[in-house]
Amino acid sequence: MPEDLESPALPSDFEAYVAARGPALQRFAYLVTRDRAESADLVQDVLERAWKRWDSLVAARTTESYLLRSISNGAISRWRKLRRLVSVADPIGHEAPAPTDDAGVAWLLCAELPPTQRAAVVLRFYEDLPYDEIAVILDCAESTARSHVHRALQALRTRLQEGDDDD
Repeated sequence: MPEDLESPALPSDFEAYVAARGPALQRFAYLVTRDRAESADLVQDVLERAWKRWDSLVAARTTESYLLRSISNGAISRWRKLRRLVSVADPIGHEAPAPTDDAGVAWLLCAELPPTQRAAVVLRFYEDLPYDEIAVILDCAESTARSHVHRALQALRTRLQEGDDDD
């Protein structure tokens, strides 16, 4: 794993690290899962597993990549599990209003992406990570990370064009 993913300014003490990076991990999990409660549970589970091996993660300088990869993997596992479930429709009259701003529309479009593509887009454009670091986090080749982002952007463009045609 690339060592430059770890910032030397990050604390090595578990509690201090969580205090410093916890909100960012929570935001990342939320952007990947699209669910506040699920993202909180996911971060809690990931931090619990990381705490057990914290010293070895700090020694190897892989804390950040381990946590981001664990969050991504957890979100993908959740998506696979939920895909097999049959959901019940929301009660009539309880639909959320359609977003009117560009950010809200973009969020809805990203929510339709498969979890790996969504994670790649979040890592690339929200976390501003280069493709080699995205590949480490998603545990794939750099070319695959590029492909995930490319396919996601293509799907978003297609969806936006479909929306323009509907007007």
